[in-house]
Amino acid sequence: MEALIRVADTLKSFRETRLSGLRPPTEFFDYHRISRPADLNQATSRISYNTRYFSGNYGLIVAILAVYAILTNYLLLISIAFLVLGFAAINRFAPDATQFGEHTVTQKHLYTTLFVIGIPLLWLSSPIATIFWLIGASGVLIIGHASLIEPGIESDYASIQESV
Repeated sequence: MEALIRVADTLKSFRETRLSGLRPPTEFFDYHRISRPADLNQATSRISYNTRYFSGNYGLIVAILAVYAILTNYLLLISIAFLVLGFAAINRFAPDATQFGEHTVTQKHLYTTLFVIGIPLLWLSSPIATIFWLIGASGVLIIGHASLIEPGIESDYASIQESV
């Protein structure tokens, strides 16, 4: 019961801190504000402003792409689950050494076995390629959106407030 309350409190604090910065979808996908920047300076200023203004939305995009990348790479999903669940099982069910005939199996032996199997399995699932895909896909989406969306009227006042 207490664990359920802690989870609820954690979700509430996450919603208040992280999700409060999300802009509404009607503002994020406002196709009336889409235009090609005139030059590189305008594109740079749009990217600078929009990455701050839509930072919550961009963070959500990166999170969704990360979940998509893990769910579509089955071997990566299996290897992460194997390592996480193995670590949890060792901590929960084998805190003390266990005697099997003449052999004593300790937590250190179990962790070594887990990593000897899990790390090569993780390496075969190409996590580095997945990370680079995530960086590239989110970079293209975020920079593309940030450079094409014209900042609202409030962006003109933001520079005045910073100089005061």
